[in-house]
Amino acid sequence: MKGFASDNNSGVHPEIMKALEEVNKEHATGYGGDPVTARTEKLFQSIFGQTAKVFFVYNGTGANVIALQTATRPFNAIISSETAHIHVDECGAPEKHTGCKMLTLETPDGKLTPALVEKHLHGFGFEHHAQPAVVSIAQATELGTLYSIDELTELADFVHSKGLFLHMDGARISNAAASLGCSFREMTTDVGVDVLSFGGTKNGLMFGEAVVFLNPDLAVNAKYVRKQTTQLHSKMRFIAAQFEAFLKDELWRKNAEHANSMAKLLADRLKPVDAVQITQKVQVNGVFAIVPRHIIEPLQKKYFFYIWNESKNEVRWMTSFDTKESEIIDFVEEIKHLLPDLNYS
Repeated sequence: MKGFASDNNSGVHPEIMKALEEVNKEHATGYGGDPVTARTEKLFQSIFGQTAKVFFVYNGTGANVIALQTATRPFNAIISSETAHIHVDECGAPEKHTGCKMLTLETPDGKLTPALVEKHLHGFGFEHHAQPAVVSIAQATELGTLYSIDELTELADFVHSKGLFLHMDGARISNAAASLGCSFREMTTDVGVDVLSFGGTKNGLMFGEAVVFLNPDLAVNAKYVRKQTTQLHSKMRFIAAQFEAFLKDELWRKNAEHANSMAKLLADRLKPVDAVQITQKVQVNGVFAIVPRHIIEPLQKKYFFYIWNESKNEVRWMTSFDTKESEIIDFVEEIKHLLPDLNYS
């Protein structure tokens, strides 16, 4: 059933499927020793810089865990927003694998600022206090909002001035870059991100993410961490081939721009519906809204989606690279049908 629950629910883009079929024709050396993986690693370096180191993994949680493990010791602390995926939706995996304490910050839009981060920057050198080591942000955030290039630069400079590393969870980095109209490098390498979890599954891949070390010093032991974290794929070429197709000719941007445009279309068509209150800026492919409780369940039966905050009747609607304009129109008409007593301008 088509729905707006998650961009994880979408299928595989035909070009990605074609790449998988092509790489399936012959045998190849396992664990990344194949020519496709070598080519794709060089492709990442052409995008992020020649000193970047890339490690392919199975999934986003694995990417985040490996990125954070390489930048921390068990006595460290990781700072994030309270809505961060690493804090809310990864079943404690970052804490389990890093041994670190999570220090979270309340923020209305999912974005951290130097002033917010500074609240947790104390106790340095004090052996009874977990030592802050990493600030982790998401681009786009879990609330569908974006950091500007200037905001990223300011935050990275501040984090580095305090001797910490900056990690970016880029599960939806393609949607962010498409919305900002910039390259991947402009909002990662150039602003000072140290390590990036680079996502593809939410934008057309079948499986696979990447950990991109923009600070190459952090990558020294990454291959051992990847293996020990059970994220080393034996048939690595099946991940690499997807990313090669994804990055070549900017398929990622085409997919992300479509998903973003569908979310904006949804938000625009809901403007006349006074009973629906959009709660966050619609900057990528997510729409967060407070709706009358009685329409949630019948809506979910036709187009499934998740309740984000049950206490406020706030829901999340996610669009994908394969969302159709007709589905958006039909969904909004269904909302209006469930609110028959209201007038729409």
